[in-house]
Amino acid sequence: MTSISFSTPISTSNSISTSASGVPSPPPFGRTTAAMITPFRTDGGLDLDGAQRLAARLVGEGCDGLVLSGTTGESPTTTDAEKEALIRAVVGAVGDRARITAGVGTSDTRHTVQLARTAERAGAHGLLVAAPAYSRPGQEAVAHHLRTVADATDLPVMLYDIPGRTGSGTALTADTLRRLAEHPRVQGVKDCAYDLMKSATVLATTGLAYYAGCDEQTLPLRAMGAVGCVSTVANAAPREVRAALDAYDAGDPAGATRRYLRLVPLIEAMTGTEHPGAVTAKALLNVLGLPAGPVRAPLLAAGPGITSELASALKTAQQ
Repeated sequence: MTSISFSTPISTSNSISTSASGVPSPPPFGRTTAAMITPFRTDGGLDLDGAQRLAARLVGEGCDGLVLSGTTGESPTTTDAEKEALIRAVVGAVGDRARITAGVGTSDTRHTVQLARTAERAGAHGLLVAAPAYSRPGQEAVAHHLRTVADATDLPVMLYDIPGRTGSGTALTADTLRRLAEHPRVQGVKDCAYDLMKSATVLATTGLAYYAGCDEQTLPLRAMGAVGCVSTVANAAPREVRAALDAYDAGDPAGATRRYLRLVPLIEAMTGTEHPGAVTAKALLNVLGLPAGPVRAPLLAAGPGITSELASALKTAQQ
């Protein structure tokens, strides 16, 4: 397996650059990036030792990037202090081997800026920022919010385009994404918009590094020009997610398709039901004896039937 070095400083360009030798620079947030769960102890407290062990396992099995405190990381139910402690623990464990991106999105611009600055001090390599939810600001206000966060630190920013959680009123339009791409620190998009025309339009007109944020779109978006994925499924099957991208990048699209289709039952089991990815990923990790623990309310743990289905789907994916 070919490793990717992260010794090169992060570029401030909004495009994927090429070195003087003609070798493309690594994507700014990794390529096979896991949307890592946040491990909790049985009493519900943050499990920092477990987070370090899980991060080491994910990186050791093929992930060159980790996103912390995203949707799968149960960020709405972790405190600011827990988010900071999580970053420090994971960076300490694998920060020299993978890009660590911290989710800092909130509905309050001032709070988001505070989280971004704290993440930078804690050692994060990048920021994941979604449009504000609930208050439904217009496109100019959304763009102002995201620019303000990008201005607050020296870290590259991955925009989180997920209208299903921020509401249709604050969905990022192609025009807004193009304008934000002009900011030197806005370097990527985690694409959960389910709008391939918008994705194609932005890919064709900017240098933004696109990441499939929905596992069922990892290979389709890679074929369109995305650089990788931010994968919930990689929590349980990092090698398999990486293998599909490796095959495509090695010039074997047929092999990539075979590997990708083998993952589909697991993708559907983990992300295609009423159970959120945090619930299904933790159920599988607990079955595997890996750090995970319970979910925090209002989420509820998967029952025995769902857990059995998940384990069967994982076994199929690994055959």
